[in-house]
Amino acid sequence: MGFVHFPVRVLMTTSPQRAFVLTCLVLLMAATRVNHFAAIPDASWAVFFIGGFYLRSWTRWAFPLLMALAVLVDWIVIGNLGLDFWQHYCVSPGYWMLLPAYFAMWAGGMALGHGYRGAQWSTLPRAIVLVVAAVAVCHLFAQGGFYWTTRNVADPTVGGWLKNYADWFVPYLGTTALYVGLAAALQLAVEQVGKLRQAQRDVRG
Repeated sequence: MGFVHFPVRVLMTTSPQRAFVLTCLVLLMAATRVNHFAAIPDASWAVFFIGGFYLRSWTRWAFPLLMALAVLVDWIVIGNLGLDFWQHYCVSPGYWMLLPAYFAMWAGGMALGHGYRGAQWSTLPRAIVLVVAAVAVCHLFAQGGFYWTTRNVADPTVGGWLKNYADWFVPYLGTTALYVGLAAALQLAVEQVGKLRQAQRDVRG
């Protein structure tokens, strides 16, 4: 990460910039959520974390929009399989636990974006902790909601739930970290370009 010495805008704060970010997140979710186990992994968890980071002031409508998109994509994909939505293996009465699950990711992103002053090495440990914590809470709601309410687990137990949680935690964390890491690299590139342009203006001035 670099050091911020120039008065560059480090976060996208204008409405057009936020709209651009939201559009990218919508497209990313729509492109990757259609198959959770495809070669290109589902970016949904990371989408909500990144959304919280960039779209904090738009939370009241951007989060519901992305939540509705997630449900819509699931509905379309399952419908195209010729199944009733509630008959699919991955859908249970606990499906609605995705709401607090995804908001945990959004809150993690908001926490990282709060007071953000540019990419610095000191930001890295905080970012890692927040990503891990957000994924842990998200997984708690999403996996717990499924495990304890699905008809596909004949005899749910605390031990079985803990094993299932542990088995899937690292894969979900890895996928989320991959996408968040890519977003962080893009953020760093934008900041570096901004600093370079500011330096050029200072020289000309």
